[in-house]
Amino acid sequence: MRNGILESISSEIEADNNQVISDRDILLKNIEQLKQQKLNILFVGATGVGKSSTINAIFNTEVAKVGYSVDPETATIQKFEIDNMVLWDTPGLGDNPEKDKRYAVEIANALKAKDNNGQLVVDEVVVLIDGSNRDMKTAYEVIENVIVPFIGDTKRIIIAINQCDMALKGRYWNYDVKQPEEQLVSFLNEKVLSVKNRIMESTGISTQPIYYSALHHYNISKLLLTMLRGMPENKRFLFTDSLNKNPEIWKKNDEIEDYNVEIQQEIKGSLSKALAGAAKGAVAGATVGRLIPVIGPVVGAAVGAVLGFLGGLVD
Repeated sequence: MRNGILESISSEIEADNNQVISDRDILLKNIEQLKQQKLNILFVGATGVGKSSTINAIFNTEVAKVGYSVDPETATIQKFEIDNMVLWDTPGLGDNPEKDKRYAVEIANALKAKDNNGQLVVDEVVVLIDGSNRDMKTAYEVIENVIVPFIGDTKRIIIAINQCDMALKGRYWNYDVKQPEEQLVSFLNEKVLSVKNRIMESTGISTQPIYYSALHHYNISKLLLTMLRGMPENKRFLFTDSLNKNPEIWKKNDEIEDYNVEIQQEIKGSLSKALAGAAKGAVAGATVGRLIPVIGPVVGAAVGAVLGFLGGLVD
């Protein structure tokens, strides 16, 4: 399976004539195994919340059909593979109680599925909430009754409030610069706190909801960073080849953190850990000491080359 960032690192290692050939071959072999890993993300939400639009914004692909009609465009759970990513796009909930029951069973079955090693297949669940709608009963019900009972580690649940531009029916959204004005920011922060408290009351779990706009590409970097931090550290780098390469997607965010730099730091750390594990899993003792120094110098360069569209490159 192709993985650009791992291929770049493999090329660097192959060109390093200072390495013991046997050590280098072991590391390259294990890098090939890393290329076979999959990162599975399940998107859940009510009809019209923007699951497909969100997927297409982050991953720059039209594989997820975007619905503009009254009927849900995604009729059942669909899986889309993009390089090492597997995206699960679930049906829109909230239209029909009988259909919702059937969809809930499908979602639960997806969450319970295990791979050949007995590990849960789904690495993360992203629950999308409609920021323009005060009625969030459907979202809360699926979190409480379907996701929490089967997710295992609740840290892998991401709560994201889409359509933040329409939270006050378009008021206080600056359409020129495509970001919220102060009054809307205050309202959205209150909404985040309300959602957080409601989930805590009904499930007992602590979440950190964020708000964004898939349509206006606002806080997309914040959403991605939140997703990265919620998934297994050794798999975070698998995002790299699948991300939207359009720099405009990643420019507009709030200023709480420098999300684009943090994204690169997370991926750099994930990649370093995965490569160190590849070395330690194959050899021991002094040989590991010879392999590990190879990893550091090439990781930063590889991350910078692959994620250059984010700007603010890490060293």
